[in-house]
Amino acid sequence: MPVHFEIQAADPEAAKAFYSGLFGWTYDTWPGFDGYFLVKAADIGQGHPITGAIMSRSGESPAPHSSPRGAVITLPVASTDESYTWALGHGGAEAMPPFDIEGVGRVAYVEDGQGNIVGMIQASM
Repeated sequence: MPVHFEIQAADPEAAKAFYSGLFGWTYDTWPGFDGYFLVKAADIGQGHPITGAIMSRSGESPAPHSSPRGAVITLPVASTDESYTWALGHGGAEAMPPFDIEGVGRVAYVEDGQGNIVGMIQASM
């Protein structure tokens, strides 16, 4: 399972144009996931060790020039449920409880106690 990043954007089309110009990225849509655009590049995408997406932001955009914000990184784990439970018991907080994505795996997101969100994924077998 590759490392996966997600860049949230209030205007995904503007973000796509920005990253296309900056890095030469192109995008595929993911059927059933409106506002979620899979990044394609020479070294990013299916079949590579890193996959990524630009997605519609689910909340308010951070204020310009505020403290650093970043993309969400999703890393592979042996068990999403066990890792999620461990995180909540060790200073983490719920960001999005475990859920299944058909054909991909079981995913969850937690806050790390430092204001960051990190994702975890257990690949489908």
